[in-house]
Amino acid sequence: MERARATSSSSDSTSHSGTPGGLVRGIGLFETTAIVIGGVIGTGVFLKARVMTCNVETPGMVVAVWLVAGLLSILGALTYAELASLMPRAGGEYVFIREAYGPLWGFLYGWTRFFVANAGGQAALATGSAIFLNAFTGGALDQEYFAVPILGRTWSVGGIQAVALATLGLVTLVNSASVAVGGRVAGMMTVLKVGLVVGVGGAALLLAQGDWTNFALSGAAGSCEGVGAAARGGLAGFGAAMMGALWAYNGWNEVTYVGGEVRDPQRNLPLALIGGIAAVAALYLFVNAAYFYVLTPAQVASVPAASSVATAVAIRFLGSTATIVMAGAMAASVLGTLQIVTLSNARVPYAMARDGLFFRSLGMLSARTHVPVRALVMQSAWGAVLILSGSFDTLSDYAIFAMLLFVALATSSLFVFRRTAPAKDGEYRTWGYPIVPILFLLVCAVLLVNAVITTPRQALAGLGLMALGVPFYFYWSSRTPGAAPASGRAKVLNR
Repeated sequence: MERARATSSSSDSTSHSGTPGGLVRGIGLFETTAIVIGGVIGTGVFLKARVMTCNVETPGMVVAVWLVAGLLSILGALTYAELASLMPRAGGEYVFIREAYGPLWGFLYGWTRFFVANAGGQAALATGSAIFLNAFTGGALDQEYFAVPILGRTWSVGGIQAVALATLGLVTLVNSASVAVGGRVAGMMTVLKVGLVVGVGGAALLLAQGDWTNFALSGAAGSCEGVGAAARGGLAGFGAAMMGALWAYNGWNEVTYVGGEVRDPQRNLPLALIGGIAAVAALYLFVNAAYFYVLTPAQVASVPAASSVATAVAIRFLGSTATIVMAGAMAASVLGTLQIVTLSNARVPYAMARDGLFFRSLGMLSARTHVPVRALVMQSAWGAVLILSGSFDTLSDYAIFAMLLFVALATSSLFVFRRTAPAKDGEYRTWGYPIVPILFLLVCAVLLVNAVITTPRQALAGLGLMALGVPFYFYWSSRTPGAAPASGRAKVLNR
């Protein structure tokens, strides 16, 4: 991997390397790669095979969809690798968009991510972990302490919510330690996740009875609970399966948020992005091959929606205890994702605050750990509100369109930087430029158009939530004259 020269000046507080009062570059290659892998692997690889089999019917097509989705993710990773090595600063995509298109667009990205995507994602992960833990304990959390109707929505606290809140508090506490500690925890949780995927796949191949001739069969006769006829077969089915697979690959871009804390970022960020996604793709292909070795496509398609294909496969070699074991394993997997998401996402409001475009206190670091603790706490506090209100699923649905639009903007920023600041010899360059980023942008465009056609209400709501940030941008930029325009663009363009 070729190295790029550092482009941030020492005046940029998000690029300090261990200097007093600044972020510490305490994350090595292993931890950085773990953030990529652990941030991607959640529950999708255990849950999506059923729906995807209903969508495309044959094991070969399911594997093909996983492969294509992995290749598309690698296209994005190749593009982001150059951007991340060019601007290894806290905030990642926020910085790319701000430098290319100005502070307003950067702020709208950060606004949407903080108030909708980040907190909604955290709330969903914390609640999901509690739900799997409840299944693991045989329903011990199935109790409601009280419920209060407020503003047309019921705010309830029960066993699930209490554990979700406690989980969110725990990961916030862990990530408030030094970034090296957070990175090590992310590394350990990722090793656990990889072991889980390899363990399920390996045990299925070695311990369960199976038949490779299952790959010649079809799942068209499966019950496909909850999967509409319009999403079964043909191009529509392939598109639906692709959306499911891409959702399971989602999250690799978030490693760029901690770019200001990665050691030797011009080398480690590209290696982590590209190597991490390649490793995830290999794991997904391996475990899905194991699924279809053990179960026929019709059996996979007939797994109840309340269960998972991984559980159905595990029953073949673990027996009746498989349900409990897999529930505990998925609770741990979701917890690992939550820890990584909490660690990385807090760097976006921190970077915005340093630019004078958000609450000023969020731009402060702990004097002891050099971590944006206030940003971590506020981010989790908002997530806790969403847990109690139960509104996180709605907000997450609304955020998908807007965040995909911003991913496209961040990717297209590479064309801006290539035109305005040609890289010097020896700097990392995106392989296959300009074809690679163009292909990735075409995929983004197709998904955006599909979202407008199939879910116009959510798409418009996402744009509306994004637009709500405009008056706040002008408020914060007016309170700090000169802060917003001083985006550091000169530091990028003079590389």
